[in-house]
Amino acid sequence: MDINILYEDNHLLFVEKPVNIPVQADQTGDKDLLTMLKEYIKVRDEKPGNVYLALVHRLDRPVGGVMVFAKTSKAASRLSDQIRRNVFDKQYLTVVRGSPHKHQDRLQDFLVKDKKENKVYTSSHKNKKAKKAILEYETLGEKKGMSLLKIQLHTGRPHQIRVQLSSRGLPIYGDQKYGEKVNQPGQQIALWSHSLAIEHPIKKEEVRVESHPPMDFPWHLWSELLQD
Repeated sequence: MDINILYEDNHLLFVEKPVNIPVQADQTGDKDLLTMLKEYIKVRDEKPGNVYLALVHRLDRPVGGVMVFAKTSKAASRLSDQIRRNVFDKQYLTVVRGSPHKHQDRLQDFLVKDKKENKVYTSSHKNKKAKKAILEYETLGEKKGMSLLKIQLHTGRPHQIRVQLSSRGLPIYGDQKYGEKVNQPGQQIALWSHSLAIEHPIKKEEVRVESHPPMDFPWHLWSELLQD
């Protein structure tokens, strides 16, 4: 199993999700991260029965970076409660085309998902199906008509970062769904789950784990900022 384990104890498993792998089984039938991890733990720990590993949050298939899984039902319940209470501290790195008007800002939108298209759109707050989406960004650098942003995610809506930035004329590099007019097929989306902090479900202390994007284009343009 070629998946980087970032932190593990009896209750938690933090891993670096590879790009273009679904987090759980879907209609494609492609191998998913949850199944791969269960199979790995079963062999590694010589477990005779099924391995308990719970998915408590998600990353879009093309996106890579840090994720946490629960190894016990108690941990799963408490992590899910943290998500409901918005306790998870989720930070992302992304490269967008263009330059934000402000060096840093707080963005708020109301988003609605078209399930048939599997696409999300900004909407009015009067739309009963729309859900509030909030993030903050900081511009870390600008090169070659692109900007490196650090994102603090305050809500976890589907495709949230991609939609909120694209709607402001800042499509993410490589995003085929929300930047199809400026991105080419085959380009890898430059969106990375960089840092995840939670309250340990048993010890009640903060656990923060980081993951760094690969030094491929366009990330390597800011290698001095992004490497350990």
